[in-house]
Formats: sequence, C-alpha cells, structure tokens
Amino acid sequence: MRFLKVHGAGNDFILVTGPDADTPQDWRTIAVRLCNRRTGIGGDGLVTSVLSSASAGVLNVACYNADGSVATMCGNALRSAAWCAAQSRGFREMTLVMNGVKHDAVVRDDGVSVTAEVGAVDMRLLEAVWNGRPFWFDSAHTGTEHVVAIVEDVDAVDTKTFGKLVRHHQDLAPLGSNVNFVQVVGDQALKIRTYERGVEAETLSCGSGAVAAVVIATRRGLICAKTTTVHNQAGTPLVVSPHPERPPGRTYWINGPVTQVFEGELT
Repeated sequence: MRFLKVHGAGNDFILVTGPDADTPQDWRTIAVRLCNRRTGIGGDGLVTSVLSSASAGVLNVACYNADGSVATMCGNALRSAAWCAAQSRGFREMTLVMNGVKHDAVVRDDGVSVTAEVGAVDMRLLEAVWNGRPFWFDSAHTGTEHVVAIVEDVDAVDTKTFGKLVRHHQDLAPLGSNVNFVQVVGDQALKIRTYERGVEAETLSCGSGAVAAVVIATRRGLICAKTTTVHNQAGTPLVVSPHPERPPGRTYWINGPVTQVFEGELT
C-alpha cells in the first residue's frame, strides 16, 4: 500500500489514494497503528481519497483520527486530499464528499481552499474554571463539534490539560468536543490553539476550528464578517473568508498551504 505523508498548515496526515484506498480495509485499526508517532508513521489522522467521477472531479474522502474514530469534518484533511488530486490528476477545481457532505475545493499557486458549512451556534454554552478563574465557552458546529473560549493570552493557556478537561465536560456528553482557545491579535486577525478530539492532544492546526473561531469572534463583535487570518501553532496561518455566494454566516472558505513531507510503501 502506497501512501503520502502530507500536512495542511501543520495538521499532518497519512494519505492513501487510488486502488489501495478503494480496497475494503479496517481503516480504523490501521489508523491507530500508523498514526502512532513512536511505532508508526506518525500523524494526526489517516485519510483515504477515492475518485468517484473523473469527468465531474468528485472524490470521496474519509478521515480516521489517530485514535481510530471517524472525523465527520476535517478541513485540513480535505485540503490535503484536494492538493494530492491536483498533483496526481491535474484537478484544480473539484468536489470532495466527506461524511455525505459536499465541499467545494480549489487548488491555486497561493494555497488550497475548501468550503466548510456552519450549523448550530450556541453562545455561552458552558462555564469551566481553571486555576480559580472562570472561562465561558461558546459552541459552533462547523461540520463537527467545537467550543471556543476567547482569552487574553492564548500562549498562557495550558491547552493540553485544560483542553482535555473541557473536551470531556459533562455538558458536552456524550460526544464531547474539540476545544479552542482564541485571542484577538489584530485587525481581522486571531491566534488559536486547539485540543482536538480524536487526536486527544493539541494539534498544530485545525481547519474546522479556525472557522469556529471566526464564527464566534464575529458573533461577539471582536472582528467583522470578512476575511480573517487565523494564526496557529505551526506558524502557517489559515485564511477564513465568508463564501460570497452563500447566505451570510453559513459557508466559509478555508485557505492555506499543503506540503508533502515524503511518500512510501507499506509491505
């Protein structure tokens, strides 16, 4: 089985395409084994991409988290799959289907863009206390569950420990949630740190989390409803923009770099 190791703005994946991806496999178990950073290839997830219609440029994409769970939406996995399809098949515009939801994708020289759909938004969903200080978390469903806390200094947050606590908060049962800590750092600029469910750790970047951060910061009047730069731990920001042809606040473009690290073959 051949694979590519790629990362979307620091969010890294093992990506399998072609006949190997279309062959029935226990992908959940394979993801746990291969994503292990000490005994496997290492990655935040395993992504499979299967061509559904060459003439229409449609691909079915699945993302299996490092713990073997299935991601209902992963913006950076979609962007990585789009970049690989552009390299191998020459597609520049395509449709990616993940968990039954269609996402538009465009590959340009300055980055790869995919769409994310925003569902329910719930302000002040839960309060959590850390070191004696209360934090309010708002929620935004961006294809998967996210909660967002606006903080003064995102670098001062113990994302690993506090993020894990909130991820398993009783008010978020039974699914839990991805947890984002967000700081306003300039005009239309945010800084984010994310504890990702399924990876069960802080990741360097999260596409759906970046959209959730923009949605909540906009709702709170901290930024305007226009293009926003979201700085992450990888130092490779994502750019989140409202889709100009969709209802306001419903659909966003996520744009950023995708990089191939290496390729290999499993025997």
